[in-house]
Amino acid sequence: MIKLAQERFAQLLELGGPVVAVLVGLSILALAVAIWKAIVFLMVGVGRGAEQGFVAEILDSLRVVSGQTETVRADATARLDAAFGEVARGLRVLDLTAQLAPLLGLFGTILGMIEAFQQLQAAGSTADPSLLAGGIWVALMTTAVGLCVAIPASVLLAWFDASLMRHRLAANVALEARLGGSNPTPSAARQALQHAG
Repeated sequence: MIKLAQERFAQLLELGGPVVAVLVGLSILALAVAIWKAIVFLMVGVGRGAEQGFVAEILDSLRVVSGQTETVRADATARLDAAFGEVARGLRVLDLTAQLAPLLGLFGTILGMIEAFQQLQAAGSTADPSLLAGGIWVALMTTAVGLCVAIPASVLLAWFDASLMRHRLAANVALEARLGGSNPTPSAARQALQHAG
């Protein structure tokens, strides 16, 4: 089974050339980043509410003194911004993969089409249409590989971003509840969505 997969993979690399090799490398990098970020999200408590993880630590360390609510809010917001920035670090690799993979696939297709037409021209009047068809399907394969890399990367990035946005909203609402009583204002939710975006 493993040997068959290795043979198929080698054939794919041979047919697709260096562009497919780059796309495979990019997909491995994106997968590694996705696994790493999933572990980070679990470790720091993203998605488990503001009562756990780094948000709870920041909120628990607040010392609200009468008349200094705005200072405390600004300090807590800055600390939350820094913490969320740290948690989000590395997600741009998925964004870059989602944007670059289709372009690399298209680049490979163009290179393959150029090669196919060069072979057709070299054959001259004895050109076989199957020669052109064979070159075209090999060229189009790089576009398919590019899309196979880009689509999962885009879906994963959207999931990670949405998780962070929901967690940021929960953090800002919890901060307002901590500073202003048990009922956070609607503006806190709006501010949370602005910070999350």
